[in-house]
This record gives sequence, structure tokens and C-alpha cells, in this order.
Amino acid sequence: MVLLVIFSFQGNLWAAELKKMTTNIHWLGHDSFRIDGEGVVIYLDPYKLKEGPKADLILITHEHQDHVSPADVSRIQKPDTVIVTIAKAAEKLSGEIKTVKPGDELTVKGVRIYHTGDSDFIPEMKRLAPDVALLPVSGIYVMTAEEAVEAAAAIQPKVALPMHVGEGIGSLADAQRFKEKAAVPVIVLSIEK
Repeated sequence: MVLLVIFSFQGNLWAAELKKMTTNIHWLGHDSFRIDGEGVVIYLDPYKLKEGPKADLILITHEHQDHVSPADVSRIQKPDTVIVTIAKAAEKLSGEIKTVKPGDELTVKGVRIYHTGDSDFIPEMKRLAPDVALLPVSGIYVMTAEEAVEAAAAIQPKVALPMHVGEGIGSLADAQRFKEKAAVPVIVLSIEK
């Protein structure tokens, strides 16, 4: 599934700005992220969460249990939290849910973040122009670090963040190998808990 999330950061996106831009992106392990925007908290594929701020928006890429976890969603869900996901994942959840289908785009505000979910390098990636690409690199059910390098070259994000490593799936060495070989800037975030 191709899920493209758009929200805003202000300012030039030079090297220092890339670091500044990713400061608001928190890697929670596996493919799970929290983005703290201006007055909005966004979670992507919340899974095995500890404590954290309540969500304004939850984005779930697909129905696999390590991406749609009803227990984790309920831990961060407020009465007015909006959940955006595909129909099969929506069946497992309750609340205000909006379903999307592959290829749909969702606009929240200005900067484009592409979360690939569990993906290989697919031709549809070439038409995207995200500022931030969250790419799996473990090679376990997803692309390898080398395939992620190829995907990043096609996508051409301003910065790429490796995911789908650590905690029993691939290793952080896969993320480092991706960073060393990629032709685009790569920031390897630390897993926050």
C-alpha cells in the first residue's frame, strides 16, 4: 500500500534543516513513528507502544498485526482522534475511521512524508516526490538495504529514514548499510521507548 502523508514544517530544507525537520519525527521501533507537529500528534503504524501523548491522527498502512494493533491504538486514541487506514485494517478498529485505498493521497499540511509500510521497490514509487521517505531496509518481508538504496534513488526524497529493523527484524547494521550506500541524505533515528 502506498500511503502519502502531508503536513507542514517551515523554512529551507538544507542539511541543517533536514536534521531540524526530523527532530519532530520519533521512531518507536519497527515501522512505528510519532510525528509531533504544530498542535497535532500523528502516529504511523503504532505497535508495542509504552506511554506517549494522545493522537490527533493515526495512520495505519495495512492490516498485518504488527501494523494495526487495536490495543496500541486504544492506548493513544482520544474521542476525536481520526484514524486513516485501509478497509481490512479498519475492521479491527473503532472510532472515527476514514478508509483509503492504494495510491490515495491525504493532505494534512505542507511537507510530504512517505511511509512505505511493508514494501518492496515498486514502480509506483517513481512518481512520488516526498520530502521524507520512511523506507524498510531489513530484507525480511520487505526490501533489503540495497533495494532501499535503489528505491531512494528513484523517489529522491530530501531525506530518507530507514525502518523495519531492530527488535528481532533485521538489524541496525542494515540501516547503517543503507545510509552508507544511499545517494540521498539518510538519517538513522534512535528507537525511542
